[in-house]
Amino acid sequence: MDANCISYKDTGYFSQTVIDYLDDAPELRAFYSHRPDMKGFEALLQNKKVAANRDVLAQVLHDQYFKGAEPTTQYSGLVQQNIELLKQADTYTITTGHQLNIFAGPLYFLYKIVTAIKLARQLKAQFPDKDFVPIYWMASEDHDFAEINYTNIGGKKVHWWYEASGATGRINPDTIRQALNQYKGVLGMEGNAPELAEIVETTYTKFDKLADATRYLVDALFGQYGLVIIDADDHRFKQHFAPIIERDIIEQNSFKNITETNAKLHQLGVHIQVNPREINFFYLLDGLRERIVFENDSYNVLNTEISFTEAELKQEIGTYPERFSPNVVMRPLYQECILPNIAYVGGGAEVVYWLELKSNFDLYNVDFPILILRNSGLVIPKDYAAKIKRMEIKPADLFKTTDEIKNLWVKKNSQHNLTLKEEWRELQAVFEKIKLRAYKIDSTLAPSAEAVKVRLEHAIGNLEKKLVKAEKKNYPTRLEQIEQIKAALFPKDSLQERSENFGLFYVKWGQSFIDELINNFEPLDFKFTVLSE
Repeated sequence: MDANCISYKDTGYFSQTVIDYLDDAPELRAFYSHRPDMKGFEALLQNKKVAANRDVLAQVLHDQYFKGAEPTTQYSGLVQQNIELLKQADTYTITTGHQLNIFAGPLYFLYKIVTAIKLARQLKAQFPDKDFVPIYWMASEDHDFAEINYTNIGGKKVHWWYEASGATGRINPDTIRQALNQYKGVLGMEGNAPELAEIVETTYTKFDKLADATRYLVDALFGQYGLVIIDADDHRFKQHFAPIIERDIIEQNSFKNITETNAKLHQLGVHIQVNPREINFFYLLDGLRERIVFENDSYNVLNTEISFTEAELKQEIGTYPERFSPNVVMRPLYQECILPNIAYVGGGAEVVYWLELKSNFDLYNVDFPILILRNSGLVIPKDYAAKIKRMEIKPADLFKTTDEIKNLWVKKNSQHNLTLKEEWRELQAVFEKIKLRAYKIDSTLAPSAEAVKVRLEHAIGNLEKKLVKAEKKNYPTRLEQIEQIKAALFPKDSLQERSENFGLFYVKWGQSFIDELINNFEPLDFKFTVLSE
């Protein structure tokens, strides 16, 4: 594939806060630790404090991969090697995380993981005396099933109709058959991509937990690159985190710290992504994940009869720490406590919400990782790429609105001069003379002359628009092609990566699609990558 890179700012799809973070805006520096560059990694590695218990980490991962695995499940030797490496003091992780979207959800699910894999390779090249393991953190404790039970393929929605409750990672996927058949049918897998058909069939029929199914799917795509997949819904991990669970629920530190930080960010004009609660943990059982609230001197689990005194709460955390599930503001701290992590790869909204958290990390004396904006990409299939090339549309112009692209194309290709800029420059010179003459006669007339100039400028602008509109009628075929290109590459005027499933591209290119992503994504360049076949 051919790759073209565009600054995130020029795409118009990224928040000002993200752009400011990438540009090293001074006012944001207090909200993170080190810059997302090799110098930042060098500084972090010199003083990195690892909170994780490496032996426990390696044992849990080994159990999750190999204990009770289906006989047909084959995991890469590189994955096993990386799990063993995590025991070593000079091994660190590059982590990304996402929900358990069926069929790997939208494309950016893959882009996050590719960014982590590529960054781990680049860090190994930069620091050869250390090892770096890419990690996919499954959001197995998340309970928002409505956000993960569908995917989109070429404008068609594949939906898993099921009433779920509790942690999504514990859901049995045995009711997904209709969605599975639809997914395979839409992509025509049986004839075109038997390998992918076998992968998804095994994924959703050989496992009784969605977390285990997702591990198999993601490993089938990325295991050969050494990606290690972690499910943090485990007693041993929670036991390691238990002191912070107890302290934060009782002292409500995360609420105080993050609320204070959010007030500072708000003053800077940052759009706050998440707001903390007084208690930022859920109570977790099979089929149940409900908030814990402190009311009437007791800790109560909403929508249940479960409640604890402070002493009972401490005993419950000590005995069953796995029953306490961090919410969105405490999950990052949990992650950094059980992994030897130095970087988190996330989307724009994630990077912003991590900026809210550093003061809480500081309180608990846990190192804050380097925040990496994941790579973003636009994949242009061969037929559309040929049209774009033939019409001489620049990659950066694709991110403009359909009307803007049409106007640019018509102005560039028309045999007529459709711009009135030169004429307006001449009129401006005339008006400067008029203003000067009016001022000499009566100084109060200058504003009146300026007002006439403004009205005429508006009229000239409208006339120019009419010229372009009239000329558009001479190019109906080309303009229709622009509409088709824009609709195909930007579904519902959104980025392709936010809706389209990877299946369309995998059916066509197989594993080489992921190879192309790894080859062309540059995690520390912070550019939007346009890939054309």
